[in-house]
Amino acid sequence: MPIEPPPTPWALTRPPDDHPHDAWAHGADLEPGTILSAYRAGIFPMRVDDELVWWSPPRRAVIHVEGFRPTRSLRRAARPYEIRVDAAFAEVLEGCADPARPHGWIDRSFKEAYTELHQLGWVHSIEAWDDEGLAGGLYGIGSGGLFAAESKFHHRSGASKAAVLALVLHLAACGGPRILDVQWSTPHLRSLGAVEVARAEYHRLLDGALPLPDAFAAS
Repeated sequence: MPIEPPPTPWALTRPPDDHPHDAWAHGADLEPGTILSAYRAGIFPMRVDDELVWWSPPRRAVIHVEGFRPTRSLRRAARPYEIRVDAAFAEVLEGCADPARPHGWIDRSFKEAYTELHQLGWVHSIEAWDDEGLAGGLYGIGSGGLFAAESKFHHRSGASKAAVLALVLHLAACGGPRILDVQWSTPHLRSLGAVEVARAEYHRLLDGALPLPDAFAAS
């Protein structure tokens, strides 16, 4: 089972449903207790320049796992890969943090913070493997029935799609009103089944998901 870290000293409150901006708060730290408290409140950290910012998009992108129906193209893309969980977390994190990738934001402080959360049992990597080795994957943070996907990467075509599909199917198999949070909508994420929900709806989904059993406690 995941190990609960010491509580955060920061007051990480949930933004009002009608807060008009994506950014909600600034500062605090990336200690495990702070990060967990933030996700449980519906906010998440990303750095802007040198400033730590906590985000809550008015329109949140999620993938509904209950009743999920993968497209034929998604199933075809995933077919060549074997899926493993937490077998190569460090390699997945490095792949996602590659500074050569456009719009990279995962700096050393984030790598250290999420590695510590991984060691405590809260952060997981979903990996797509083939005969050449690790082909792609994703990582994210789980708490109860919430899985917040942080980033994904691929070395070979379809590998990150395979990881997303495997994650959705795993969460669906665990039962209950689970939520896969993918933060902001993009055309690529919409092609994988993501939809936008209003902040109020996201908070409702989150409150229903958090009390559920951990989806990776036995992985």
